[in-house]
Amino acid sequence: MPRGKVPDVIAPDLGVLFCGINPGLYSAQVGHHFARPGNRFWKALHLAGFTGTLLAPDQETHLLDHGCGITNLVARETASADELGGEELRAGGRALERKVRRFRPAWVAILGVTAYRVAFGDPVARIGRPTRNLDGAGLWILPNPSGLNAHYQLEALARCFRELREAAGLADSSP
Repeated sequence: MPRGKVPDVIAPDLGVLFCGINPGLYSAQVGHHFARPGNRFWKALHLAGFTGTLLAPDQETHLLDHGCGITNLVARETASADELGGEELRAGGRALERKVRRFRPAWVAILGVTAYRVAFGDPVARIGRPTRNLDGAGLWILPNPSGLNAHYQLEALARCFRELREAAGLADSSP
């Protein structure tokens, strides 16, 4: 897989389309979303009941079996999301809107409140359900699951993910 390419895991009419900020260097190198071992996305997803088993990054396409998918606001890899500029994030927001129009997910979950604020011009947005939708899809803001985000421990991340799953009306896949 060419460096810098982390393909979308997407299909029409998903229950939830998760949207990361952009691939980290490791994720870009291996070609899978949230691939760095310290990232808590896959654990939070499982603990919240989105998946019945803990998926590994290279099993990301199995999300489609659970009515979910993954994309990114920005395709460019960086060591840290704070390397992205405002225009790059705003362009990513516009690209995400086009994907939502094309694939029609019921919900879109942005993984990172700061990136959401810039991409969609909403400087006071908070974790949870904002007042707006995204081209007909419900919108939800989740904490960034990076291990660098010390504000949210795994249990708190899982609780935020669970609230989204329940709002989206998706079944609990926990064993």
